[in-house]
Amino acid sequence: MQIYPLSPVLGMTDKLIILDRDGVINFDSPHYIKTPEEWIPIPGSLEAIGKLKNYGWTVTIATNQSGIGRGLMTFNDLFTIHTKMLNSIRQFGGEIDGIFFCPHHPDYNCECRKPKPKMLIDICKRFRFDTKDCIFVGDSLRDLLAARSINAKTFLVLTGNGQKTLNEYKTGLTSLPKNVEISDDLLSVIKKIT
Repeated sequence: MQIYPLSPVLGMTDKLIILDRDGVINFDSPHYIKTPEEWIPIPGSLEAIGKLKNYGWTVTIATNQSGIGRGLMTFNDLFTIHTKMLNSIRQFGGEIDGIFFCPHHPDYNCECRKPKPKMLIDICKRFRFDTKDCIFVGDSLRDLLAARSINAKTFLVLTGNGQKTLNEYKTGLTSLPKNVEISDDLLSVIKKIT
């Protein structure tokens, strides 16, 4: 797992939120987000992160980025995409305190790729939070399963793969973990928790 926290101060707030990236902050693609040009924010997501920082939250990202392991992009490509994302977020008064990502191919069977919880556990340790005291926002079943493993309060947003995940649940193809709240998008989640 690769980590690059941006905040030098640990445990600086009493509220931690962990966000999936693709499908929560920006539009997702079945072909992966490989360039800054392909990274397009979902309406309202940047404002939502600005509101979180305004209310004093520690804001982090936990994202699977198997495009690196698949040879579709490089670490430098990912860092360039994140530079665009961070600059866009800052225009709305927001900041990301840490970005944690798994670069591995799914066949690698690493411990950091969601739905395994190691990435979320590492975030909580790094920022000195008990796992049950954080909030996680995702759009796929693997996000929800990772969050359930650490007993985090969990939101499924209907952006990205969220509607598909909800439809699979409604038709009996999958089951959602208990106590998952459903929201239209990240901005709707923020309105509920702040």
